[in-house]
Amino acid sequence: MSKSSIKKYIGYFWIAIKGSEKNFTTGSINKAIFMLSIPMILEMIMESLFAIVDIYWVGKVSTNAVATVALTESVIMIVYAVAIGLSMSATAMVARRVGEKKEKEASIAAVQALILSFGVSLVFSIVGLLFPKEILSLMGGESDLIEEGYRYTMIMLTGNLSVMFLFLINAIFRGAGDASIAMRSLWLANGLNIILDPIFIFGIGTWEGFGVEGAAIATTTGRSIGVLFQLVILFRGSSLIKIYWNTIKVKISVITSLIKVSLGGIGQYLIGTMSWLFLVRISAEFGSEVLAGYAIAFRIIMFTILPSWGLANAAATLVGQNLGADHPERAEKSVWNSALYNLIFLGFIAIVFMVWAKVFVGFFSSEPEVIEVGAIALRYISFGYIFFAYGMVIGQAFNGAGDTKTPTIMNFFCFWCFEVPLAYLLAHTLGFGPKGIFSAIAIASSVWAVASIIIFRKGKWKKVEI
Repeated sequence: MSKSSIKKYIGYFWIAIKGSEKNFTTGSINKAIFMLSIPMILEMIMESLFAIVDIYWVGKVSTNAVATVALTESVIMIVYAVAIGLSMSATAMVARRVGEKKEKEASIAAVQALILSFGVSLVFSIVGLLFPKEILSLMGGESDLIEEGYRYTMIMLTGNLSVMFLFLINAIFRGAGDASIAMRSLWLANGLNIILDPIFIFGIGTWEGFGVEGAAIATTTGRSIGVLFQLVILFRGSSLIKIYWNTIKVKISVITSLIKVSLGGIGQYLIGTMSWLFLVRISAEFGSEVLAGYAIAFRIIMFTILPSWGLANAAATLVGQNLGADHPERAEKSVWNSALYNLIFLGFIAIVFMVWAKVFVGFFSSEPEVIEVGAIALRYISFGYIFFAYGMVIGQAFNGAGDTKTPTIMNFFCFWCFEVPLAYLLAHTLGFGPKGIFSAIAIASSVWAVASIIIFRKGKWKKVEI
């Protein structure tokens, strides 16, 4: 790359951080990917950094504390699934309206999405408040683990509104091309999490802290402040999407459209989440050490995959806006280019994991069995990264087009009908133990990615109307 090209992309980098460019339906596709993905990648890096820091501090409490986080997060992933499903519909609808130059209708869609997510979050809050011990027991937690960690589960589920709104409002910003605002809100939320985590877990001065439940308090506090920051921007009007008090009213027609699109997205991620839940349940049968190693490996994997979601989310926004502007071929090219860049990134990460897996896991635990299981998980799962790089971008492209039905069907067959039975077969029936679970994840992810590529090439997603 020439010196002038380097200077050009440095200039693009600062423009992307500032968020001064929001129209991505014309001009260079690679520039559009760069401008959108930079703040999204930085946003996801902070999210994954928090996950790493959180498990680091929790790991210093006890093995049961790590296992509690693993079991709770498996349930919280259902909340994430609903939040992401609603977010997908919001991104698709807002991006399509922005591409059509209908900013007022985009704002109306944003308000209805917030109303809908608020109602859904209340259900999870009630369940978390009333049944935290039962949830951990259902997931296979032992009695001492439940007694030590049920308050963590209660706080995380009761405070799920902060997760719902943080995901949803950032999705609204991304759909409008305001990726830099989404980045700032998540950096604020997770930056506070990182600062508050050790304080609430271990205390400060003579105060001894709350233990593992302190991690839940820190997370909920940080994300709640991040949501307040988002709401201030939405109501002050410094974003392309503006909300006014007189627009906060229920519009059944818009909510119906959002539900129609989001049901596929919610189902899509619930299927993926529930399959992951079953895998955690299968892992729990091998003991807390295996479960802890699995939890640490999962956090490390998220550290690498979340930045890749930045590229995938950029592709979703480009698909939505360009379909709205009636540029379907530009939308398709944006997806293939984004997928190639993601392949290069995740291919490099896979090589790193192959060589230094134990080093990464050893940073979070000193127990030999936990390190061994975590290292095996990293190596086995990263085998699927090459295919998965394409699958995650193309899956988000379907969602950005408003076609949430296609990836939902693929998730059902690849994860529920294939991954979970294969994991049980390899782990228990054939006696491979935890290695069988990790192998099933890599194989199923690869099959899912290949199926996504084949269906995407048929082009039916270009004709979806929302």
